[in-house]
Amino acid sequence: MDMVNIKINGMSYEVAAGNTILEAAREAGIDIPTLCFLKDVNQIGACRMCMVEVKGAKSLVAACVYPVNEGMEVFTNTPKVQKSRKMTLELLLSVHDRKCLSCKRSGTCELQKLCNDMGIDSENRYEGAVPAGKKDYSTLYLERDNAKCILCRRCVAACQQQHVAVIGANNRGFDTEIGCAFEMPLSEVACVSCGQCIVACPTGALTEKDNTQQVIDAINDPEKVVVVQTAPAVRAALGEEFGMPIGTNVEGKMVAALRRLGFDKVYDTDFGADMTIMEEANEFIDRVKNGGKLPIITSCSPGWVKFCEHYFPSLTENLSTCKSPQQMTGALIKTWFAEREGIDPNNIVSVSVMPCVAKKFEINRDDEDAAGVPDVDISITTRELARMIKMAQLNFARLPEEDFDPVMGVSTGAATIFGATGGVLEAALRTAADVLEGVDHDNIEYKEIRGTKGFKEAVYKVAGMDVKVAVVSGLNNANELLKKIESGEADYHIVEVMCCPGGCVNGGGQPIQPSTVRSFTDIKALRAKALYDEDAAKTLRKSHLNPVVKECYEWMGGEPGCHKAHELLHTSYVKRDRF
Repeated sequence: MDMVNIKINGMSYEVAAGNTILEAAREAGIDIPTLCFLKDVNQIGACRMCMVEVKGAKSLVAACVYPVNEGMEVFTNTPKVQKSRKMTLELLLSVHDRKCLSCKRSGTCELQKLCNDMGIDSENRYEGAVPAGKKDYSTLYLERDNAKCILCRRCVAACQQQHVAVIGANNRGFDTEIGCAFEMPLSEVACVSCGQCIVACPTGALTEKDNTQQVIDAINDPEKVVVVQTAPAVRAALGEEFGMPIGTNVEGKMVAALRRLGFDKVYDTDFGADMTIMEEANEFIDRVKNGGKLPIITSCSPGWVKFCEHYFPSLTENLSTCKSPQQMTGALIKTWFAEREGIDPNNIVSVSVMPCVAKKFEINRDDEDAAGVPDVDISITTRELARMIKMAQLNFARLPEEDFDPVMGVSTGAATIFGATGGVLEAALRTAADVLEGVDHDNIEYKEIRGTKGFKEAVYKVAGMDVKVAVVSGLNNANELLKKIESGEADYHIVEVMCCPGGCVNGGGQPIQPSTVRSFTDIKALRAKALYDEDAAKTLRKSHLNPVVKECYEWMGGEPGCHKAHELLHTSYVKRDRF
């Protein structure tokens, strides 16, 4: 790697040629403030917060896009730089809805932090006028308030990176707003509900639709039995909301918190993931033996499923008909659990805690009502759970470590890794290899399909057959692969697709991290490591070895793929218009 010598604030550094001033300063331990910058997502130098002085330059330059060169001298904290940054913040505030105390992003808002850091008062010298700011509350999963938007375009870039691109800048000048083409509401375009725009937004302009009050009302209703399930990716990220390092597994404290919030039963979505593997592996084996549609494509990610329905309707026949783990767990809560406990399913409120805002959409899909009532009634994000814990004044760090409730608290390591890209496919291969060969294999780690890369492929020998597999995360990567599958250029047996880059650990409902962290820390890898570490520590690491899974199939009166399993655990898809 070629290196160059530069000076930052009078100190000498050797940095990689081609790096920007922002990257070089970061390596030197200097955080240059930004608002529009998000590495590998949005690098447009538009907000002008990162302006710095460069010796010899006629004016200030934008550090996020200005490359270093040999002998460069940079100054990041001169009076001229400070004056520029403060003016930028004051101008932004002059057209910003400043109801910070009631904003969901208060405390995690990047604009708020910069104003605090630089001593900018909400009452500043520029009068300004807050634009009318269109609000879009049309979807089941997301809310937009343009009065809080700073036009950084990070949400637009995130949407483009997901190959959806249904939002952009409308109008011009002072009237510029982010929205859909022709002022259409988000509910009427091909948004896939991934929520990546929310985690990219630096302010409170984009948030998930908050369903916490519905949960609280259900808990306080003495006529209702409120059952909650939590996805594996939640335990790997929830601790961040309480100051814990990224990648801290807080499963035990999370369970304790849920009990203290008043839930009647606390179940693990991992059990539903084990059931998903049983059904999905059986479906794969059936398609291979009987000439079914291949490749079989995983259906656990509702954002991906909706993307497929909009953008690749011809491939909906390749989708596994298995419900997602959330929906399988919900279906079993309203049937198996209800029957065991003698409870009318109409009196059960099924709540899920997910790393994903698309789950709010999924629970309202057709064919997700095994007991004649919705499998899941309310889905909340990791962030919403954190708000409930804070509202209840629970000291999360001091909570004890507690276990999930039986029966659906027993799960395997295969289920745990569902939250990371490649995890669903690895879990399926562990079971498919054993079942097809009738052997309990010791080597169960498929490391070629691990890691946060957007595309991975491998060939595994299973029962004498070369099984060709592919793993993609992020919808741009999915789009490229699916075009090849559709045209016949790519040939696989199983394909795993995760909507969000890196998988569910990086879902749109996960804790917000500022751009200073998102741009220079591999959050996806740290959260995924927590899940792989849990898998490695488990006694049971294959879904078909879960004794409660076996008990559930005995209740259904059959094996994976039996009639009752199809009634309860499988679903259907639709071909949607793109516009």
